[in-house]
Amino acid sequence: MPDQAADQPANRFERRRARTRHALITAAQRILAEQGTSEVSIQQIAERADVGFGSFYNHFQTKAELFEAAVVDALEEYGKLIDSITGDLDDPAEVFAVSVRLTFRLADTHPELTRVLRYGGLPYIHADFGLGPRALRDIEKGNASGRFQVDSPLVALSAVGGSLLGLLQLKSSAKSEQSGPGADEEMAELILRMLGLTPEEAHEVARRPLPVARPDRS
Repeated sequence: MPDQAADQPANRFERRRARTRHALITAAQRILAEQGTSEVSIQQIAERADVGFGSFYNHFQTKAELFEAAVVDALEEYGKLIDSITGDLDDPAEVFAVSVRLTFRLADTHPELTRVLRYGGLPYIHADFGLGPRALRDIEKGNASGRFQVDSPLVALSAVGGSLLGLLQLKSSAKSEQSGPGADEEMAELILRMLGLTPEEAHEVARRPLPVARPDRS
């Protein structure tokens, strides 16, 4: 789960700092994914990252700051992944359907990432980074095109975000056998109907073939 700037650090010292920060964030993400909690010591985090204890304080003042950075990084990575797959789609309804279906399937293909989102994503639904602004953008595009019928895009975003996180929770729960084949399409259809599509339109859009990300997309 990368935490890298668009431009690589210019000198050896900055590159080493970037590697250490990345190692700490990756360790925090793995701890969240495996344990579902940030209740670990800084020493344990440093050991997991394979960096010196003192290096932690060169990058973060507290554990809370580190774990927030870990969730932010995961959200941004997930948002970019969804953008790479939906970037060529013109229909906002199809963008939403694909995003929902991939969220469900990423629990299998990217389990560590989805566990981080499940444990830490709720407070960031309305953040200015990650999934929130992307979903809000697509809701507003859908409204502008007449595809969606939403009075308050922010309220719709809350409903969509909560639905997706709930879907991830279901996928990982003891009741996961009840979310078998077709559950991703069913959830996409429900969300599209909530956003204003007719039942017939929602059913058709939710079952379109999934697009594939281009290898050269960032």
